[in-house]
Amino acid sequence: MGRVIVGVGIDVVDVGRFAVTLERTPKLATRVFTPAERDRPIASQAARFAAKEALAKALGAPNGLQWHDAEVVTDDDGRPWLEVRGTVRDRYETLGVRSAHLSLSHDAGVASALVVLEGGAA
Repeated sequence: MGRVIVGVGIDVVDVGRFAVTLERTPKLATRVFTPAERDRPIASQAARFAAKEALAKALGAPNGLQWHDAEVVTDDDGRPWLEVRGTVRDRYETLGVRSAHLSLSHDAGVASALVVLEGGAA
């Protein structure tokens, strides 16, 4: 059996509105982001929030996923990818996810993310 798409998720975030929300609710950043994710510019944080929302959609939006169990990291070339653990890793295993693809963008006050999950043969 070849590779199959297990899930797809997309999300968009208004960067300005997201910044206001973080100012109004400072604990939100701590609840949603890992320390490394919090140490980024606001547009990058908004894109990472969109990535976590897109990932949840691709996973079928099950209850119980923990925000810190998915972290957006970048390789040496700046390419983003998802590091998963705990509740997200468990859902990956349930769905048979073998690889995840992530694309982030932010421009003109909007941040977006697309996640594609693949399963099947490695």
